[in-house]
Amino acid sequence: MSSFADPRNAASFRFVRHGFADGVAELVYAFDDGPELIERVTFPGAPTVPAERAGAFEAALRLLHLVAGVSYYKAGIPERIVVEGWTPDEDTATLLDSLYLHGLAEFAYRNRLDLRGRVRFPTGGTRPARAGAIGLPQRSLVPIGGGKDSVVAVEAIKSIGAEATAVWVGNSPLIATCAERTGLTTLNIARELAPGLFELNRMGAWNGHIPVTAVNSAILVLAAILYGYDSIVFANERSASVATLEYEGQEVNHQWSKGFGFEKSLHDYLHGHVASDLDYCSLLRPYSELAVTSAFARLGAPYFEVFSSCNRNFRILGPKPADRWCGQCPKCHFVFLALAPFMPKQRLLSIFGRNLLDDESQVAGFDALLEFQDHKPFECVGEGAEARAAMHALSQRPDWREDALIVRFRREILPQLDVAELALEPWLEPGASHLVPQRLSGALDALG
Repeated sequence: MSSFADPRNAASFRFVRHGFADGVAELVYAFDDGPELIERVTFPGAPTVPAERAGAFEAALRLLHLVAGVSYYKAGIPERIVVEGWTPDEDTATLLDSLYLHGLAEFAYRNRLDLRGRVRFPTGGTRPARAGAIGLPQRSLVPIGGGKDSVVAVEAIKSIGAEATAVWVGNSPLIATCAERTGLTTLNIARELAPGLFELNRMGAWNGHIPVTAVNSAILVLAAILYGYDSIVFANERSASVATLEYEGQEVNHQWSKGFGFEKSLHDYLHGHVASDLDYCSLLRPYSELAVTSAFARLGAPYFEVFSSCNRNFRILGPKPADRWCGQCPKCHFVFLALAPFMPKQRLLSIFGRNLLDDESQVAGFDALLEFQDHKPFECVGEGAEARAAMHALSQRPDWREDALIVRFRREILPQLDVAELALEPWLEPGASHLVPQRLSGALDALG
């Protein structure tokens, strides 16, 4: 018989303790006085933490404990959050309140819940002195997700000769293959969720999307201090900041922890509370999804046979596609559509193994991308206006214009649109906002 009670009836969620030994971070949580939920994150070949980094390492470990707790808190969303052993200061509580509220917005929407006013981290702890520099070497951790975006970031960083390591969390063979193709040194960090979480889910606990990029970011902050890196360079583009929809006055963004708001908050928090010489940024932030796919078509040839953005490959549970692209999910739809204007048609078809735009069974999926009679999918895809611009560009090209979904676009959708708003070129221009440190700024030029 299970020793767990239904977490939806719990009065409190507890951050019980955290520790680090022999390269393993142990993060412990519980609902009320129930069984402990113990997560472990393993850092291979972990060195001894240098004395000058010890304070920053402990601050990063505390942060990881708090951020990773979102995976467990959501199972019950009790009204009381308890942090045992220490009290967060106001800055820490504010960061976590925002992360849990906005990072769980899709979870709340799908479960018809409202977390506003419910997520309240305890505060009152003394604000620490502003963090100083800890002498981190000038080299970058570049997260690899197996898809086009991280490939573009890697190739841009390689183009300026900057020292970097391709890093990923989890045991995906697909990501490992893509990381090896980069030619960079690699680092694979293992994350073992508490087995009790799956038991709670089987019992009917609340479940749904979490801000996994935020969790991985916190893991990489600890890794940067442990191994010695002065920057964590993600590959999140500007479209990630655009909400999926609005629900009862609150924006719901599937990609919230990939957006610029979270990036800026975590960047500033790290400089103030962890290490002033540790940068957290996204190299692709100034660019749209279409600009990134354009760059990938130009820079990514060595990866065409190994990359995949299909999220069904990365499920923790459930079936995975027989090959790298299921051809049915929103990620497959969007990547196919976004690459099509920038790549020879036959090359694109050879990557996917089929023509998704000549398959009438795919109408609903592409309509959602276009935000035609539907909202943007809950996936990491570009804006509806980007998808419409790509579709319009294809509708003008002889090699695409007779495909079934392009014919339908010209006949049914295009007459309802303002052609002046469908130009492809403006999407290829960079914006201004980014947090890329000066020593990596040359990598931005490689993307132009």
